[in-house]
Amino acid sequence: MASGKSTAAARGAWIVCEDEASQSLRPPRAKTWGRVGRTPVVHVRGRGSGRVSMAGMTCFKNGERSRLIYSFRVHRGRKGEPKGFTWQDYRDLIVRAHNQLGGPVVLVWDNLRTHLMPQMKAFIAANDDWLTVFHFPSYAPDLNPQEGIWALVKRTIGNLAAANLDQMATAVKRSLKKIQYRPHLINGCLAATGLTIGNSP
Repeated sequence: MASGKSTAAARGAWIVCEDEASQSLRPPRAKTWGRVGRTPVVHVRGRGSGRVSMAGMTCFKNGERSRLIYSFRVHRGRKGEPKGFTWQDYRDLIVRAHNQLGGPVVLVWDNLRTHLMPQMKAFIAANDDWLTVFHFPSYAPDLNPQEGIWALVKRTIGNLAAANLDQMATAVKRSLKKIQYRPHLINGCLAATGLTIGNSP
């Protein structure tokens, strides 16, 4: 991250942290109110194929409002349907981030196999005038502020007993949109990592 911050400061770039997550019909565990001594239990279907997949980017730059940019897809488990994001999907998300942020991007993400494909490496090399890429250390999700975004999303749907995949998708998308308009939440996810975005000495 130190080298990423130095590069961002030198190029006047945004630091962009990326991560992926998914959610099936079975909701995550969450806290709620209940009578003393009686744990509330919500029965859900939790069955059926399909899930909601998300790829998100938390974006930071000194003097600018923090941003959340994401891609969203519903996988219904149909034959031949891709089960995850392709390298083209990540390429398009990076290009969209560059266009929306209006400046150079220092991208920090993990070592997901799709991130390391030859086609992705070629795309990064072909756009090195505005795109620089670093990788998080292996097994270090606590360093990625985007993980905090997923935690916020899953907290909001923890008590949702979705009747079908479309209802779950609507709830997830609504949560992501709310976070987009609350930069203090995005900043809080960065603070939770213990990292800071500042000018290098």
